Amino acid sequence: MQSNYFRSNSYFIDENVNFFKFENTYQLYDDMGVNIGAVCQKLTIGQKILRMILNKAMLPFLLEIKDMDGNVQASIARGWTFWMSKITISDGSGNIAGSIKQKFKFFKPEFIISDSNGQEIAIIKGDWKAWNFEILDSNQQSIGKIDKKWAGAMQEIFTSADKYNVTLNSEIKDNLRKIAILSSAITIDMVLKESK
Repeated sequence: MQSNYFRSNSYFIDENVNFFKFENTYQLYDDMGVNIGAVCQKLTIGQKILRMILNKAMLPFLLEIKDMDGNVQASIARGWTFWMSKITISDGSGNIAGSIKQKFKFFKPEFIISDSNGQEIAIIKGDWKAWNFEILDSNQQSIGKIDKKWAGAMQEIFTSADKYNVTLNSEIKDNLRKIAILSSAITIDMVLKESK
């Protein structure tokens, strides 16, 4: 179930590199190194063609966070954009869980995460080149991080720089809030690549 899927506060993301596919795909692992699902980009044939002739930062995209049975647990969608992205986050039932608004900053991207009512609940900010991000609440207090530092069992599994982890503080309990923040953090690599 969706609530069980997001019960963890720590996720590890591993990008699948495939030079012959248009879609981006990432594998998701829990803190014990168990594969629990994937993040998959969905593109229509028309979108694949447009990606060859237009700047992909302008194009819409849809990312789905799925469990191992292929059930959608959350999704992130962006429409056509000509400047800074505004992205909608939905839960597994299609209900709006929140949104992400990107702020323009060279090499130090900033993403404001709002709940379904438009209230700011978190900010992701940091250094893309160093791949070091902090997740802050609306009071600028740290509630999590995104980085490439491994600990415990994950040191044995992940050694490549293409992999990263997302960790939220344990006090984040509200399910929709957690879905919005985690979904934003889990898909930040894809969002940044599409925004280049």
